[in-house]
Amino acid sequence: MKSMSAYPSRRSMIVSTGGSVATSHPLAAQAGLQMLAQGGTAADAVIAAAAVLNVVEPMSTGIGGDAFALVYDAKTKKVRALNGSGRAPQTLHRGVFAERGLSTIPLNGVLPITVPGAVAAWESLIHAHGNLSFDKILAPAIRYARDGFAVSEIIARGWATAEAKLRLHADATSTYLPNGRAPQLGQIFRQPALAKTFEEIVAGGAETFYRGALAGRIIKALARDGAFLSSADMAAHESEWIAPATASYRGFDVYECPPNGQGLTALIALRLLEGFDLRQYAPQSAESLHLQIETMRLAFADAARYIADPVFKKVPVEGLLSEAYIAPRRRLVDMQSVGAVTAGELPISNDTVYITAVDQWGNAVSFINSLYYGFGSGVVAGDTGICMQNRGACFVLEEGHPNALEPGKRPYHTIIPCMVTKNEELWASFGVMGGFMQPQGHTQMLVNMIDYDMNPQEALDAPRYELLEPYEGKKTISLEHNESVQQQLRALGHDVVPAAVGGFGGGQIIVVQDGVSYAGSDPRKDGAAVGL
Repeated sequence: MKSMSAYPSRRSMIVSTGGSVATSHPLAAQAGLQMLAQGGTAADAVIAAAAVLNVVEPMSTGIGGDAFALVYDAKTKKVRALNGSGRAPQTLHRGVFAERGLSTIPLNGVLPITVPGAVAAWESLIHAHGNLSFDKILAPAIRYARDGFAVSEIIARGWATAEAKLRLHADATSTYLPNGRAPQLGQIFRQPALAKTFEEIVAGGAETFYRGALAGRIIKALARDGAFLSSADMAAHESEWIAPATASYRGFDVYECPPNGQGLTALIALRLLEGFDLRQYAPQSAESLHLQIETMRLAFADAARYIADPVFKKVPVEGLLSEAYIAPRRRLVDMQSVGAVTAGELPISNDTVYITAVDQWGNAVSFINSLYYGFGSGVVAGDTGICMQNRGACFVLEEGHPNALEPGKRPYHTIIPCMVTKNEELWASFGVMGGFMQPQGHTQMLVNMIDYDMNPQEALDAPRYELLEPYEGKKTISLEHNESVQQQLRALGHDVVPAAVGGFGGGQIIVVQDGVSYAGSDPRKDGAAVGL
């Protein structure tokens, strides 16, 4: 593993042999490490970390949201995927929005609330790949919720920007705005209602959350606000173990969760890039970035057309990744200018948290848990301390669209974990948060490491680009690169806008070589990588 850093002002890797955890808050990373130290697996570690993040980074994640995971089993050398996304309420249909004069699904309030899948996903992951019980795994989260924690810097900033949203709902205000305002840096914040809810889950498992007393309290509270989510919707929910989507990139096998997630976007971009020699261009040069951006734009065009819930609309994953489809798409890339992008014709034949852990046995979990936008729908379910996601806003209301809202359907999902193997051995488990930034981040991380030989921390530290409004086919990009690179990209036809504060996602990664874990954590977040 190369130790030289191209960005010496930032972090070094965490190197260990007994297991590693990386996520967006130090307390969560430590909770995961505690599980590994107690003989827990990577699965136990990521769920402990996810539960703590529900407490200490509440705008980004929680049990009112969804979760996805990729799991590498060191014994079988196989990767499997877990889809923990929830479905639209059975009584919610496009006519509801037409009756209210709405042409799009709002981001706030009860209308974008879908079944929260996280708790079922946590339990499924622990039952299949864990060693520890819920009481041990949730103990750190319960302690921080009950006794309090000191609010950290970046989280305090994000919390403050959500004050207006939280004031729109009484239970959200009382839960998240003590004394009428967002907690400040260093302020001790407690959430006893969430601690009690976690204790109920310890006692009753996912059963109480979806079909028991806790479910009843959630639905009763939401019904007062006019939500469409019902007891029947909750009771019908279950997670799904599925085969991952995969594609080869320069000898590495890259795994993503298949649709209804957007991981396919990253795989399409990588398949397009594989036909070009990126090494002829300097890393972070305008030429390299132009090629990456143009292939990503093509990938997003395909994603917008094809990705949906496969139960309702067959998604041609293999066809979209086939050379017969990819080769003519590559020829659309013009190195001299920005091109127009549309989805191809197949040949006939937005905040989130990410956690990764590797345990002492070589198992790995790539895990992501989200409320979608900051504080999700902005609706808290009564006295449960549970903030409900607004994932339903990812549906469209256009009749006939693959991702059109239908009762019981899962929406297009932005949250995507990633995993990479080489010769069936685990090589990397990582993710990059940030809505539609995620497939862009996955692709940039792999280009940095595979094409440009960066170590995991360097790959995180490197400047990033972000396509803005990628599904509109627009040329607008934001990037962290210097003015010279920006001017060169403008000359090629890119619409370069100022970099947004807090943009470009936040990644976490563990790379494994010869039994040694090399972990990195994104300096754009408050997070940490830790190891045994």
